Amino acid sequence: MNDIAPGWYKDPVEPTTQRYWDGEGWLGNPLPADATPPAGPPAGVAAPPAPPRVTPTPVASPPAMPVRHPPTDVPPYGQPPMGPPPMGPPPAGPPPMGRPPTGPPPTMTPELPPGWTLGVPGYGRRPVPRPHDMRLANIGSRLVARIVDVLAVLVLAVVANAWIAREFWAQAGPYLRQLQDATNGGTQPDDTQLSYLVLAMFAITAAVWFAYEVPSTANSGQTLGKKLLGIKVVRVESPDRLGMGRSWRRWSPMGIPVLLWSCLGVGFLLQFLDCLFVAIDRPLHQAWHDKSAATVVVEVPRPRKTPLENATSGGQDAHPR
Repeated sequence: MNDIAPGWYKDPVEPTTQRYWDGEGWLGNPLPADATPPAGPPAGVAAPPAPPRVTPTPVASPPAMPVRHPPTDVPPYGQPPMGPPPMGPPPAGPPPMGRPPTGPPPTMTPELPPGWTLGVPGYGRRPVPRPHDMRLANIGSRLVARIVDVLAVLVLAVVANAWIAREFWAQAGPYLRQLQDATNGGTQPDDTQLSYLVLAMFAITAAVWFAYEVPSTANSGQTLGKKLLGIKVVRVESPDRLGMGRSWRRWSPMGIPVLLWSCLGVGFLLQFLDCLFVAIDRPLHQAWHDKSAATVVVEVPRPRKTPLENATSGGQDAHPR
């Protein structure tokens, strides 16, 4: 059951308006968020009927039992003496076992950072946090944006590693022939030069990824993939720009493992676990790199059309939600 009391609340679908919530659903037409709503439901909508009052049927009380008073002499062993409690302030510390604690019940409202709000919950669901009054980006949009960014980095990395890749293949042919001769009794070839070339290609790939993602995320919170999907990265505590320091901390858990790609796939495993954490983290869907930099990915607010633009387009919103 929904525990939200009936009344006027900000519309979670359109935060610039307010609507009447009757405990189970929205009633009537929306009003502007800054307008003064009526005391009850909107005009033309009847308030939910009050539950019928049931008059309890009197029940005959049982006969009174005789009261047995305990003896006034020495109490039994293991029990406190009878009589009024001692005067003075109550003892400090937790209440005795078996007795309910006194005082007001603890509040169940979660403590949110400044600028955060809670969306109206649905049936059987908890309110969803809205960082700085913006919706959290869904997992599908983040996955598609990351795939776009990976493809863009791979294209740039291929161009940057063209000369090293040519040297690698030029030395890989003689190395493979010497390795085949070694299986027939020849000397084992030296693969040090090839290892250096592979490590250099991984280092250049990491540098290309850094140059592609860190400056753009630091300035606007968006890479190419995030711009196409309409999402961006913001700070947890404020909607200000990330800056180079926090953008570097966010990129490091993803970019540094590139240098470990040749170590039995350790780098790929770390990056996979980082991306998997987005699907299991609640309620903000933060990856490891988001938690290390205290960031969250949200949807970019879409601009609303003016009344004149709505009239010329037939009253249709260009960006339906």
